[in-house]
Amino acid sequence: MQRSVRRRPWLVPLDFLRGFLIGSAEVVPGVSGGTVALVTGVYDALIDSASHVVSGARRLVTGPDRVASATRELRRTDWLLVLVVLTGMAIAVVTIAGPMETFVTEQPELSRGLFFGLVAVSVAVPLGMMPAAHRPLGVDVGIVAVTAVLAFFLVGLAGGSGLVGDDPSPVVVFVAAAIAICALVVPGVSGSFFLLAIGLYTVTLEAIDERDLGYIAVFGAGAIVGLASFVQLLRWLLEERRRTTLLVMAGLMIGSLRALWPWQEAPEGAAADEAHGPGALLAPYDPVAGPLLLALAGAAVVAVVTMLQSRLGSDDSPQG
Repeated sequence: MQRSVRRRPWLVPLDFLRGFLIGSAEVVPGVSGGTVALVTGVYDALIDSASHVVSGARRLVTGPDRVASATRELRRTDWLLVLVVLTGMAIAVVTIAGPMETFVTEQPELSRGLFFGLVAVSVAVPLGMMPAAHRPLGVDVGIVAVTAVLAFFLVGLAGGSGLVGDDPSPVVVFVAAAIAICALVVPGVSGSFFLLAIGLYTVTLEAIDERDLGYIAVFGAGAIVGLASFVQLLRWLLEERRRTTLLVMAGLMIGSLRALWPWQEAPEGAAADEAHGPGALLAPYDPVAGPLLLALAGAAVVAVVTMLQSRLGSDDSPQG
């Protein structure tokens, strides 16, 4: 497609809300912004547009026909969608970072219950996006199962972590941001949970809440580098290995539920300061009703959003 992309203007408020929800999810350990992008129906469009931006920047540097080829790539970007979603994300992160950190820390059972319901029902979204199968069902089940077990195991390892001190170096912040932003674009992988696992979650949220521009600048630079390095690979996987990629995403989402089980022991060791981090799984203890009700509420919200998205999907598309 060589033509420019034109977003319908009436979608701007909806796209802003999508961005706000994605940004809100990214400050919650165990909840993936990519999952929210999938549920709200903008995942493929955002990955495609980000890939064109990265490709345009590369062609501007390497050529051939630097300006002309870069311009062609940038014209294929859905700029109205990207800018509105990014604005919504930025506003969500800036306004919600403090209150969300407090909610997750002081009400761990309630917050995990809510997000457990959100993510559990969201597993159906990538499964519903898959193309037709051309292989035995057992292969697909195996991909989901292996990925889910691996994710479950890796989430469990995070409980005793805490690799970074209270005053991390700029290099550590840069590298952590580059990795965390890759998690942002993969449903089922939480960038915030990665930061939590290495001990940077609270430090980062406090820097955002307190407007620490130096920290934010280093983190933002790392995020840009990480995104530029990863997004084109992900776009290729979605185009050339779509069914397998979506199955892996579903498995990651299932495995990530380990971090969101409402009833867990408080983490020990170096991670003890991150009181909202993962601990050993426990049988339900008080409160029970609150987490269950919030899990059902979260599941219902995702179900409603998914149904609305499927009905509006034919209208919610760019024009060329």
